[in-house]
Amino acid sequence: MTTPAHRVRVLFDESSIARRNEELAEAVRATQPRDLLVVAVLKGSFMFAADLLRAMHRVGLTPQVEFVHLSSYRTGTVSSGQVEILRDVQSEVRGRDVLLVDDILESGRTLVFAKDLLMARGAKRVLSAVLLEKPGKRAVTIEADFVGFTCPDVFVVGYGMDAAHAYRQLPFVGVVDFDSPDPDLFGGA
Repeated sequence: MTTPAHRVRVLFDESSIARRNEELAEAVRATQPRDLLVVAVLKGSFMFAADLLRAMHRVGLTPQVEFVHLSSYRTGTVSSGQVEILRDVQSEVRGRDVLLVDDILESGRTLVFAKDLLMARGAKRVLSAVLLEKPGKRAVTIEADFVGFTCPDVFVVGYGMDAAHAYRQLPFVGVVDFDSPDPDLFGGA
């Protein structure tokens, strides 16, 4: 399968994301986590989680890392409202501080589901870090503890996030112009 040739408008550039990751790592450090387990929510958060983990290392944190694969989208661009566990956490969470790392907080269902799951398994504290937040889209009551950027109500791709498995590799967060095919796939980046 080839990547569709649509223009991608940069919303949050690579250097802004890098700076924000450093700030978020400092904010996490300030919470004085103990026996920290970072749980990255796959697939969309993988780039954010990797960069945030490296920034956390630079500020002196030494978390263990785990992954959970949750989905409410499947192949669509609109949440189904049902969260499914596609891959579960393998590590023990009982008595630990956990930092959930997700790409985007929109409806809130995925984050609430993951947080409730980890608390039910005995986590001492579950904090959350999201790269993007769309405040007007909440279907449940939840706020992230750490937010990279407030995002307008547009469908975003890049920096790990996709549109039908395309665009994850982009080093920035952008908006695809699906109405305007363009050979300059990564417009202005």
